[in-house]
Amino acid sequence: MEWGILVIVLLLLFTGFVIVQETARQMHWRGLVESGDTEAIRTLIEEQIEAWQESRVPRGTPTLLWHGVQSAELLDVTSTAARVSCNAEGEHALVGDRRVETSTPLAEGMKITKLLAEMLLYDVPNVKLDQAQIDVYTSFRDENGRAEARCILSTAVLRKTVEHIDWEETEATDFISLTEGRFAGNGDALHAVEPITWTSSTAEDG
Repeated sequence: MEWGILVIVLLLLFTGFVIVQETARQMHWRGLVESGDTEAIRTLIEEQIEAWQESRVPRGTPTLLWHGVQSAELLDVTSTAARVSCNAEGEHALVGDRRVETSTPLAEGMKITKLLAEMLLYDVPNVKLDQAQIDVYTSFRDENGRAEARCILSTAVLRKTVEHIDWEETEATDFISLTEGRFAGNGDALHAVEPITWTSSTAEDG
């Protein structure tokens, strides 16, 4: 009986120690973020992106969409904003004896932008961004067949613009319209665009 009680007490002490250590760690990071430490913010976002890249496809999330999220790379941060790039590819299906494109890279890029924006604004521990810029790239081939990644969609998502939307009910196209995403063309042909200009000052201004 005495040994059992001792084991329980030791387990409780260890659990309490772990909780205290984790609480101190979170308070440390929170303090750095609140002071505007951009290196701390960069570290926390990069750690979260790495966690997304290593995780399995969430239940109910299309595999192609999640692969787009996992391609995200952090390009720059300020004390209130982050800029990432990601890749989008079209979706294909077998129709009869032919593989046809059922969703264009631009359409997929809009879906990825919406999901990444939500995750960057709400899912990064201890970081509350006011703005997330997402630049979507896809492959273009030249006349020699060489592939080159070029931007097809660039969106600066402001928290104040999207904080009241229903994320599950809002369609990706409506989200891009609301946030004034930059893209070219509405047909099947792909068109490259210049990413929205990012500078520390404009990102801070929001």
